[in-house]
Amino acid sequence: MNIEDYRNYCMAKKEVTEHFPFDNDTLVFKVCNKMFALASLKRWEEGDAFINLKCNPEYAQELRAEFDSIKPGYHMHKQQWNSVYIHTGELSSKLILELIDHSYNMVVKGLPKKLQAKLQ
Repeated sequence: MNIEDYRNYCMAKKEVTEHFPFDNDTLVFKVCNKMFALASLKRWEEGDAFINLKCNPEYAQELRAEFDSIKPGYHMHKQQWNSVYIHTGELSSKLILELIDHSYNMVVKGLPKKLQAKLQ
């Protein structure tokens, strides 16, 4: 997966916007103004690409136990966010996309019912 594939996949989801709220390096994707994915463009270019993704706390622990390429979220709430390292070769593109979907869905579940209905 390259940065454009990642960006296009996130942007194809309903009500997603992209932002640089922290600096000119950290690309953040939000659904209804709530973060679900972020990545450092600089680290991606340097070959150390990872995506921070929201995750169910129990599932996050399972993923970290199973994959060396999934770690507690860098600069994030460690129970609810994972850093998913892309270029290690350990994770399939299918799994990475599933984890992006999971993050998006976790955030949508936390939205008010009126906004959730808008996304269906």
